[in-house]
Amino acid sequence: MSTLRVYVPQDTTSLSLGADAIAEKLAARASADGITLELVRNGSRGLFWLEPLIEVETPQGRFAYGPVEEDQVDSLVDSGVFDGQCHHPLALGKTDEIPYLAKQQRVTFARAGVDDPTSLAGYLQQDGFLGLKAALKLSPQVIVNEVKDSGLRGRGGAAFPTGIKWQTVLDCQAEQKYIVCNADEGDSGTFADRLVMEADPYMLIEGMVIAGLAVGATQGYIYLRSEYPNADRILNAAITASYQAGYLGNNILGSGQAFDLEVRLGAEAYICGEETALLESLEGKRGQVRAKPPLPAIEGLFGQPTVVNNVLTLAALPAILSQGAQAYANHGVGRSRGTMPFQLAGNIANGGLVELAFGTTLRELIDGFGGGSFSGRPIKSVQVGGPLGAYLDESQWDIPLDYEAYTQAGAVLGHGGVVAFDDTVNLLEQARFSMEFCAVESCGKCTPCRIGSTRGVEVIDRIAAGDAVEDNLLLLDDLCETMTFGSLCAMGGMTAFPVQSALKQHLASQTESEEC
Repeated sequence: MSTLRVYVPQDTTSLSLGADAIAEKLAARASADGITLELVRNGSRGLFWLEPLIEVETPQGRFAYGPVEEDQVDSLVDSGVFDGQCHHPLALGKTDEIPYLAKQQRVTFARAGVDDPTSLAGYLQQDGFLGLKAALKLSPQVIVNEVKDSGLRGRGGAAFPTGIKWQTVLDCQAEQKYIVCNADEGDSGTFADRLVMEADPYMLIEGMVIAGLAVGATQGYIYLRSEYPNADRILNAAITASYQAGYLGNNILGSGQAFDLEVRLGAEAYICGEETALLESLEGKRGQVRAKPPLPAIEGLFGQPTVVNNVLTLAALPAILSQGAQAYANHGVGRSRGTMPFQLAGNIANGGLVELAFGTTLRELIDGFGGGSFSGRPIKSVQVGGPLGAYLDESQWDIPLDYEAYTQAGAVLGHGGVVAFDDTVNLLEQARFSMEFCAVESCGKCTPCRIGSTRGVEVIDRIAAGDAVEDNLLLLDDLCETMTFGSLCAMGGMTAFPVQSALKQHLASQTESEEC
C-alpha cells in the first residue's frame, strides 16, 4: 500500500488554533482505517485566515482544506480527504492555485509552508544552500558588489542600502567582526520575521553565513524576540543540523572558511529592536540607545565592526547569490528593488502575509488580498509601518508602496506591517495610544523622548477634554517637532507620524460631522 502524505503546519498561529490536536486525530483516523500515513509538520504559507491549513498530496498535486477545526476531521475523512477526491465545504482546491497565494510574487517566501522547516534534506531539495555555494567561489568584495547591484535595502524599517553597510564593515581592519540578526520583531501587526524562522530557518542561516563571508565575520548572533519560543525551538534544531552537515563551523563545506552561530533571547523591550540598544542588550547591559557616531558598522558589538541586519534582509541573500543580483533587482520600482512581505492584520477579513514587488498599492492589499474589513464595515484608516507609522485615510491608499513615495507622503513602509481599522475607530484614542506607547517603551536615555512623550499624553488628554483645544494643538505640534529633531533614535523621532496623522483624520471627521 502506498503511503499518503498529509501536511499539518507547526507554526505559532496554527498551534494556537489546535493544529496539534488535528494532527493527532488525522493520525488516529488513518490508523483506524488501515491507511499508511506520513504526517509532515510543515511551516505556514502565511495564509493565516485559513489556518490550520491542511494539505494532502495527490498525483495531481497538493490539495488544501481550511480553516480546519478538530471536530471537523472526521467529516473531512468521511468525505474522502484521504482518497484525494474530497468535496468537503472546507476544500480549497490545489494549494498553489488559491488566489491569495497565486497572485503573489514570492521570492523570500517561496519555500514557506512547503516542507518540515527542520528538515535539512527538504531544504536542499528546494535549492537550499545554492547561494552559499555560489558565495564560497567569490571574493568578499564581489559578494558585496552583488548585494549592492541587487538594490537590497534594510527590511527592518530604515531601508538603508545593505551593500553600503557591508562595504563599511568589509573595509574595517579588525581581528573579529560580527553578524547580528535583529529578530526582535515588535512592531504591531508584523509577523514576517517569525514566519521566516518558523517556516524556512535554513534560509536565514544561509543568509547569515553569506554575510559573514562577505565582510570577514566569523561569529553570528540571532537576537530573537523572547516571546517566540516556537521559533527558538525550530531555529536551534536547524542550527544543530547545519553544524552536523558542515554548513556551520570551522570548515564550511570544506572551504576552510569559518562561521559560528547562536540564538540569544531578547529582553522583552520594544527599544531593543533599535540596533544600538540591541547591541547593548546582547552585551548583557540594559537596552539603551547609543549615540552615533560611531556607527555599529565601525564600532558595534563589543566595540568591533558589526553588520546588524533584519531577518528579512538576511533571508533575501540566498536568492540574490543563487539567482544573481539582476534577477532580484528586476522586481520593484525606482530605488525600491526586490519584493516586500506585507503583513495584513487588524480589522481585516483575510489576514496573512502577501509578498509582492514594490510598487503595488495599499488599496490592492486591502481589497484585492485582505477582502475588506473583518467586521464588514467600511475601512476608515490603515496604519502602515508599525506603531511608529502614519495612519493613512482612503485618499492615500493609491500611493505606490515604495520607500520614496511613502517618504514624500509623510509616511513609512517600515517592516511592512499593515493594520486596518473600520469606521468605528476613535482616531483621537489612537493618537493617544501612539504617544503613550512611546512613553512606555522609551529607553529613557534622551530627554525629548523620555519627557516629551509623557507630556504629549497629557496634552492629548487636554485636547480630548476640550480644554483650550487650539492652544493645545499648537503645543502638541511644537512638542512633536522637538521629539522628531531632538531624539536619539526613531522611537521618539518618529512618534509624530502616527500621532499627527491620526489626529489630523480625527479633526477632519469632526469637521465633516459639524458640517452635516
